[in-house]
Amino acid sequence: MTADLPGASLPPSWLAEGHARLPAGVPAIEALLVHAGTWNDLPPDRYLRDGGRYRYRRHACFVHERGGGALVLAPRRAHWQSTLYNALHGGMERWFEPIEPGFAGSEAFTGLLRRFGEVFAAARPAPRWYIEAHQFRIDTADGIGRPTPEGAHRDGVDFVAIVLVRRDPLRGGETRVFPADGDGDAEGGGDGAGARAGRRFTMQQPGETLLLDDTRVIHETTPIQPLAPASGGVRDTLVLTYRAGGFQGPAVAG
Repeated sequence: MTADLPGASLPPSWLAEGHARLPAGVPAIEALLVHAGTWNDLPPDRYLRDGGRYRYRRHACFVHERGGGALVLAPRRAHWQSTLYNALHGGMERWFEPIEPGFAGSEAFTGLLRRFGEVFAAARPAPRWYIEAHQFRIDTADGIGRPTPEGAHRDGVDFVAIVLVRRDPLRGGETRVFPADGDGDAEGGGDGAGARAGRRFTMQQPGETLLLDDTRVIHETTPIQPLAPASGGVRDTLVLTYRAGGFQGPAVAG
């Protein structure tokens, strides 16, 4: 069973392949871009273990009760992942500054959270979703920025939505998606099943969106660099994760 966002049709194959791409121009996602300026005020991520200074972020958690449609902002909590899913930054509580109330409470944002929740519930029914929202900015002021410093990974949730909010002229930033069972790889090599197993593409236009079934696929995005050493440039995304079994924490490792 599939459900669509208004203005966008998801291919039935996304349930089997574990991922789907939505083009720019979907009204519910375009409405979010009015708030793109809030990405200019993200604090630095002080937990990067590679010593980098290229990532800025905010974080918030929500609970979506699907029966009555209630979407509740959860009390502030740490972001936590098991080392099973994030070998670089897993196993520690990371306390990020909250998403600003004006954005977190906006209809464009909360409406999109609900709509994605319905899309995902059509693929895998759940009475409620535990949602984590992450605003990311990856900066190239120091020459290179790494959207996924942990490499190819799962997030330890049920579903993920990645919305491109801004991309300056940059090199790199190729997104790669391939099966979590290791059948081939995103380079198209592995066991020779690359055309079936892996997908590679670069999100370019604000509003482009990637939906992932995190139980089925692994994903990563390659480092970004400015086109010229002095030009700089950023890549902004909104990442939303949906989990049926509660928020991840030290006592919920799996």
